[in-house]
Amino acid sequence: MPSIENVNVYGLDESIYRSAYPMFKQAPTQEEFLAAVREIRTAREAGEMDNPHLKRAVKLANAKGGGHNQYLSGITVTFDMTISNKAWVEAERYRFLTFISSMSSMHRAAFFAIGESCNPATSKAAIAAAEALQKIYNEIDGTADPEAKKAAYLDLLYSVPAGFELMAGMITNYRCLRNIYEQRRSHRLPDWHVVCDWIETLPMAGELITPALHTR
Repeated sequence: MPSIENVNVYGLDESIYRSAYPMFKQAPTQEEFLAAVREIRTAREAGEMDNPHLKRAVKLANAKGGGHNQYLSGITVTFDMTISNKAWVEAERYRFLTFISSMSSMHRAAFFAIGESCNPATSKAAIAAAEALQKIYNEIDGTADPEAKKAAYLDLLYSVPAGFELMAGMITNYRCLRNIYEQRRSHRLPDWHVVCDWIETLPMAGELITPALHTR
């Protein structure tokens, strides 16, 4: 089943402070920067949304046009995501949703438990066909007939079902997640419902990310 685990969020409070930079007359000292970040973190954790830094950040995140939410790019998120091959093809369209490392059908197709790793909507016939090709590949003596071994592996690779699920370590940012949420919240694939449900759990997601859809 689709899942997202091992989540870490970095730079939230720092980026909220940096959202004020366009109005600065001079650069803050390190002491000023650290003090402001501490103030923001304390207010955020206490739910004090009337804090001026938090109010500004929310306003800019939801401003129409002009790139006012650019600071969201500084809020970095790393996580491990498991979704289907079909969903991965769509995920790769997001320029700032970047792979750290992933499981690989290219390297491990001969060893995957294919049936166990496919989502429930995957055709049983497609699973059976892939498992049959996997068995054929594993039974070929590559030393005696290397070309047949290579050909059998390609047969297997190209036959792994679209419903087969793979995990990858990913890195992205709140601005990209906002785009994903807006575009995928009502998507046909259930993989994206899991992703959007997870996005809603991130710190300040309700103020910085999900209004992209909720305010329509």
